[in-house]
Amino acid sequence: MAESVTTDAAPAAEQARASLPSLRYAWYVVAVLTLLYVFSFIDRQIFSLIVGPLRRDLQIGDTQVSLLMGFSFALFYTFFGIPIGHLTDIYSRRWIIGIGLVLWSGFTAGCGIAQTYAVMLVLRMGVGVGEAALSPAAYSLITDYFEGKRLATALSVYAMGIYVGSGLSYLLGGLVVRFASTREMWTLPVVGAIHPWQLIFFAVGLPGIALAPLLMTVREPAERRAKAAHAGTQMKSVLAYLLKNRKTVLLHNIGFGLLALSSYASGAWVPEFYRRRFHWEIGYTGIVYGSIVAVMGCVGLIGAGRLADSLRARGRANATLLVGAWIALAIIPVNCMLYLAPSAKWATIWLIPAAALAAAPFGIAPAAIQQMMPAQMRGRAAAVYLFIVNIIGLGIGPTAVGACTQYVFGREDAVQYSLVVVTSAACTAAAVLLFGALKPFLASLDRLREWSTERA
Repeated sequence: MAESVTTDAAPAAEQARASLPSLRYAWYVVAVLTLLYVFSFIDRQIFSLIVGPLRRDLQIGDTQVSLLMGFSFALFYTFFGIPIGHLTDIYSRRWIIGIGLVLWSGFTAGCGIAQTYAVMLVLRMGVGVGEAALSPAAYSLITDYFEGKRLATALSVYAMGIYVGSGLSYLLGGLVVRFASTREMWTLPVVGAIHPWQLIFFAVGLPGIALAPLLMTVREPAERRAKAAHAGTQMKSVLAYLLKNRKTVLLHNIGFGLLALSSYASGAWVPEFYRRRFHWEIGYTGIVYGSIVAVMGCVGLIGAGRLADSLRARGRANATLLVGAWIALAIIPVNCMLYLAPSAKWATIWLIPAAALAAAPFGIAPAAIQQMMPAQMRGRAAAVYLFIVNIIGLGIGPTAVGACTQYVFGREDAVQYSLVVVTSAACTAAAVLLFGALKPFLASLDRLREWSTERA
């Protein structure tokens, strides 16, 4: 009898192992999704390099520019993220990502023909709709491909797209600004005469469309296909589950949202900080800032992910939240040293750790959400997380600095004080919320085990 059980169990175990995707292919999927995330952030962040030309040609102020950088994009990105997150739990995630990729790249290129502020605002909303398709589906795919012990690291690698993309946006954008600025106007076929800053949108938007066929090499895991019918859990069930975990969800999402506020505020205004405070030329700023962000952002992301995975392997189940709280505390003095630096040299020295810390939360935050949610609800839970984080971070961060500079201090050269006030306040509140989320998160993990046992 025992021999029969052993004989029957061995092929079953081998079959289960064979059905799992190889680790190499799993990392390939992460690489493809990360590449798309890179392009999304190139399209998203390019505005911070062209503040001056936009203000001049569209006749707008800092607050209006910050709405283009953040709120107009974030509003549609977040609101469309919820229904798209619902679709990712039911339909092919690669097709959802592919459609979004074509949309956001096309709308970005479309910004190159905008002649008025109103048209630019509408096009930025379209970019937000397209990009809303990427991360909920990507989080869900990556979680399917990786075991829990590697999840924070895998999602941190994906989140590298934020900082590689932002870095390339500043770096390549700086080079394109230099090149485009050699003429007062450019003439393109069909489009006609355009300003140099408009040429930049064609340069960063059109290549993204060419990447769409790459998604055909990404396949849905077999386990996901087998559970396709079960994956269509009703949205009301998802909301009911989130409500049972509302304390964890709110403390986590708002806490990491405030860290995102600090990060997006800095990312949007650091180039202008260098221009206004130290009179750096924008093209040069883009090259320096882009290089630091691309390298140190990745260091911060991977470092935080590995630290969280290591602590979790040692029995600290809420490691992702604990590391997030530590990061929030560390950002405050580093940002103060950066923005109040007496010279460009010292500011750039402090920019190195600041870039790493600003990036660090963006892998561990979604890992925590994926860790506490049932597999059938991960896409929509990720969409809710992205909704809150981006409304707070991207929607408020850039605008808070612009409004503070324009209406509180009342002068352009006070942007460094606005950055200190906004980022310090956000990170202080984030630390309080994330430390407060440690115990509720453990309770949420217990609820997940109970939920899974009931449906086993």
